[in-house]
Amino acid sequence: MKTKTVILAVLLALALSFSAYARGGRAAVPADTLIVGVPAMPVNLDPSLANDPNSARVIVQIYNTLIHLNYDNVTEPSLAERWEWVDPANPIELRVFLRRGVRFHNGDELRASDVQFSLDRAAASPVVAMIANMIHSTRVVNDFEVIIRLDFPFVPFVHYLGHNALSIVSERAVREMGVEAHSRAPVGTGPYRLVNIVDGDRVELVRWDGFWGAPAPIQNLVFRFIPDVATRLIALETGEVHIALAIPPVDMPRVRNNPNLTLYTGSIFATHMILFNTQRSPFNDIRVRHAIRHALDMDNLVDAVFLGAWPRSDGIVNYKVWGSVANELPPFEFNPARARQLLAEAGFPNGFTTSIFIDQGNPQRADMAELMQHRLGAIGITMSIVVMEMGVFLSRTAAGDFDIMISSWNSVTGEADYGLFPVFHSSSWGAAGNRARYSNPEVDRLLDLGRRTTDTTALLRIFRDAQFIIHNDTPWIPMVAAAEIIGVRNEVRGFRVAPNQRHRYWTLSFR
Repeated sequence: MKTKTVILAVLLALALSFSAYARGGRAAVPADTLIVGVPAMPVNLDPSLANDPNSARVIVQIYNTLIHLNYDNVTEPSLAERWEWVDPANPIELRVFLRRGVRFHNGDELRASDVQFSLDRAAASPVVAMIANMIHSTRVVNDFEVIIRLDFPFVPFVHYLGHNALSIVSERAVREMGVEAHSRAPVGTGPYRLVNIVDGDRVELVRWDGFWGAPAPIQNLVFRFIPDVATRLIALETGEVHIALAIPPVDMPRVRNNPNLTLYTGSIFATHMILFNTQRSPFNDIRVRHAIRHALDMDNLVDAVFLGAWPRSDGIVNYKVWGSVANELPPFEFNPARARQLLAEAGFPNGFTTSIFIDQGNPQRADMAELMQHRLGAIGITMSIVVMEMGVFLSRTAAGDFDIMISSWNSVTGEADYGLFPVFHSSSWGAAGNRARYSNPEVDRLLDLGRRTTDTTALLRIFRDAQFIIHNDTPWIPMVAAAEIIGVRNEVRGFRVAPNQRHRYWTLSFR
C-alpha cells in the first residue's frame, strides 16, 4: 500500500504558503543571465505541493521527471533510460530502468529509493494526488530499477510520469531538511538549481554544472515578477527582460512591429473558463447557472476581449487534447429573456448580489469580468469584481471561499483523462483541481470507468458521454481554447512554445 510519507494537512498548508520563503536581497544581475518576465510568482517549488503554471514553469528547470514529454507530446527518456509494461496486455505494472550517473544538486547520486520516495509522497499529497493516486506501490528491484504497480490498468500513466508533479526529489534532502525547508531550498537533478528567492520580485537560478544532460548554454536564469502588463512589455522593449510571458492580444502588433523583438504564438492544451462554486447558493441551482450562460453572448464577449487571437470554444476540454469533443458540444443560445425566466423559476425574480474572483496581472480576465458585470446587471444580478494576488486567489478558491471565478485548466498530459478527472471528479474537490466542487455520480462513474478502460474505442465513448453531461450541468462556462502569446528579444535563440506551458529555458542561448 502507499506509504504515507507526508502528513496531508502539512502538505496542503505548505502548498499555500510560498510567501514564507526566505527573502533574499535585490542583487545586481550577473552577466550571462536570461531574464523572464512573468505575471505571477510561483506558489511553491516543491513538485508535490503545487500544480499551477506559475510554479511549474520554475519547477521544470530545477527537477527532472522519469519520462519527458516533448513539444509534440511524445514520451522520451529522461531519468528513465527505458521502460516497459511487465504484461502489455494488462498495463498494471511498469518496469522502469534508471539512468546511471545522475547527480542531485547536493551531489548525491540518483537511486531507485529516491524514485520510490518521490512517487509515494506525490500520491499522498492532496494537491497532486489525482495525478499519482493510481499508484499502488513502487518496488525497488535494485539501485537503478523499479517496478511501479498501479491500482488498475491505466494506459495514460506513462504520460503522467512526464508531469512535473511527479518530478524526482532527493529522499535524503527532504528527510534531513524537512518538507518546509526543502520547499525553500529544493534539491533536484535538473539543469538549473535555486540560489535565491526575493519574495514578490524574483526567483534566481544558476546552471547546475553536474547536470546529466547537455549543459544549459546560459549560466543564470531569473524569473522576474512583473504583474502589470504594460510594465512587463516596457521591460521587454528596453531589454530589462529577454522574454515576456502573457502578452495580451491587443499588444501583439506592438511586439510584432518592434525590430528588436519576435512574437511567438502557439496553441496549448488549456481551456479558459468562468467557473461557479456549485456548492454555494445560488449556484448550486442549475437553473441559475443556465441563466447566466443564457445572459452572456460568449461569441461577442470573447471577440471583444481576445480579438480573435484565441479561438472561441464551448469545449470543457481543449480541442487539441486527445478525447476532446469540443467541436460537438451544442452552444447555449444567447437569450436574456430565458435567463430572466430561469432566475424567476429558481426564486430570484429580482436577481441577487454576487462577486467574481480574478487574479492580478491578467487583463483579459479583468476585461471579461467587467463585460460580465454589465451583461449580468441587465438581468438583475449585481456582481462585484475582486482582484487578488495569485497565491491568495488559489488559497481561497481551493477552500471554496468564492462565488464565481475566472481561471484556466491545462490538460498537461495531452489526453482527456487529465482534462476531466482532476477538475470534475468529486474526489478532487479544492486544491486538487475541482474548484467548482462539482459532483455528479454518473460523471464519477464514467471517469472511474475511463481510468480502467484499455480499449481505445470504448474510452473515447466514455470521454464523450462525460463531456456532454458536464456541458449540460454547467459548472464551467468555457470561453476559449487558449494559446500562448510571448514576446522574445532577438538576441535569444531557440525559443519554442510548449503546448503544456512548461517552456524549456535550459535549451536557449544568446546569439
